[in-house]
Amino acid sequence: MSDTRPIRVFAVASGKGGVGKTNVAVNLGVALALRGRQTALLDADMGLANVDILLGLQPRYNLSHVISGQRSLDEILVEGPAGIKIVPAASGLQQMAELSSMEQAGLIRAFSELQVPLEVLIVDTAAGISGTVVNFARACQEIVVVVCDEPTSLTDAYAFIKLLNRDYGIYHFQILCNQMRSDAQGRELFAKLCRVTERYLDVSLHYFGAVPYDDKVRQAVQLQRPVVTAFPASPAARAIEKLADKVEQWPVQDTPSGQLAFFFERMIQYAVEGAA
Repeated sequence: MSDTRPIRVFAVASGKGGVGKTNVAVNLGVALALRGRQTALLDADMGLANVDILLGLQPRYNLSHVISGQRSLDEILVEGPAGIKIVPAASGLQQMAELSSMEQAGLIRAFSELQVPLEVLIVDTAAGISGTVVNFARACQEIVVVVCDEPTSLTDAYAFIKLLNRDYGIYHFQILCNQMRSDAQGRELFAKLCRVTERYLDVSLHYFGAVPYDDKVRQAVQLQRPVVTAFPASPAARAIEKLADKVEQWPVQDTPSGQLAFFFERMIQYAVEGAA
């Protein structure tokens, strides 16, 4: 950012699709924006970008226009509920490693020159463990892994954590249990994942919280509105508010690694390393 203030940058990821990851990212971002936090959400799902669909937005431009130099980062931002800023997805980011050195420098400069002040950047990654997902996650300060109570969800979440731990030395993960019947079920699911990781991996898992199964979430999706604004008294919305409380307690890195441009510099660096 132009004044180089540190920001919180965290990824919301999952081993598999269908666990409500993007819905969590959107609602958590809006919850933080409602508190007056200057928040942006980067839609990093290049294959199935759907943040704009969840919010009923129709962006004209995306990050590919920034990479090509056609638009500035400020020009592609789309404003969502409570003033949250959305950075629309761009298929061009899948070829991040193939960008010319001039394009890479231009993208980093675009983030360093962003005029809109930010305090939080949420990166909504694609599901799975593709190279692009891994690179985004590695560049973030925190990684929130969303799981639900299905064997495939736990298996794929474990594979994601294992890859980042063994290949890239990442040890710290926040675990969010979604679509739970109760917080007790969420903690039981978290304990189940911990038993496996403690046996085979050297990682530190933290219980981020549980979001209950709530029909109001489905209704909000149909309305193309966040549940935290459409049904603020619903159980899911209240759970999201608790998650926002925890995010605000995370320390802010007052170092170059806590700056927005540094996040994208690392993102490009990892992509180039992976292609080497």
